Amino acid sequence: MSGEGPEIEYFEVFDDQGHLCGLVPRAEVHRRGLWHRSADIWVYGRDGSLLLQRRAQHKDLFPGCWDYSVGEHLRPGESYLAGARRGLREELGILAGDLAFAGGLRRVRNHCPDRGIDDRELSRSFRVVHDGALHPDPNEVAEVRWMAPDAVARWMERQPSAFTPWFLQAARELRWILPAGTTAG
Repeated sequence: MSGEGPEIEYFEVFDDQGHLCGLVPRAEVHRRGLWHRSADIWVYGRDGSLLLQRRAQHKDLFPGCWDYSVGEHLRPGESYLAGARRGLREELGILAGDLAFAGGLRRVRNHCPDRGIDDRELSRSFRVVHDGALHPDPNEVAEVRWMAPDAVARWMERQPSAFTPWFLQAARELRWILPAGTTAG
């Protein structure tokens, strides 16, 4: 780019069968409801607690809502694993080499007509254990909070609107934060 104005972010887009179709600017991807790739990362402490992230207030989708530890759109040509590692580093300052792949490809759709956004993501999930320092990026993260998974599950039941819809969907599908003995709804 020549330095004139902000850099435009491009996403790889895919058809309904998951075949690569090309590169499209981010805003157009979300406006047109095109499939694109993302990684979500679930950070756990050695004590089993889960790290939640509250999204910054300026985010285009669900500002101020609680979310995965990290959610990251992938750059063109980037693998899911590389995108997950980059997201951890950029959003929380975590250099993680021991990310564990945790689940197959999920299709996540969030339609927000009031914001002119139809978000369709092909997403893969990762888990990592981390007890070191965190350095949240204030442009992305308003707050972080460690919680026991059963406390998160109770909070989700009492106040689902506090969370992003994709977090609720993933938590139920992947069954990672439900208390022992319960089943996904």
